[in-house]
Amino acid sequence: QVQLVESGGGLVHPGGSLRLSCAASGFDWDFSAIGWFRQAPGDEREGVVCVSSADAVTYCADSVKGRFTISRDSAKSMVYLQMNNLKPEDTAIYYCVVDRSYYALIGGTSDYRGQGTQVTVSS
Repeated sequence: QVQLVESGGGLVHPGGSLRLSCAASGFDWDFSAIGWFRQAPGDEREGVVCVSSADAVTYCADSVKGRFTISRDSAKSMVYLQMNNLKPEDTAIYYCVVDRSYYALIGGTSDYRGQGTQVTVSS
């Protein structure tokens, strides 16, 4: 059974940093892509933030490129999202996602999704 449990969200001032963590289990790390989606207030759909393929090729959306970094540690069954220089428009619920296909995640779909963690960027 796939389990994705996010942590690390909170309230941060603009320009600040947060590190999100996702404890991920129940799937084959060697053949799965894992990443982060987010859903901003008022948005009906989730958007792709960053994705890591099974062999650690990464992709991040243009809106966060250069500020956010995704990393995965299969030995610890963890995936992380380091978020720097946060902006108010980064305010959203952040979800950990996993799929057998790297390109499915980049396209915004996933086999599994966690419960999410709230990130609020406000002065």
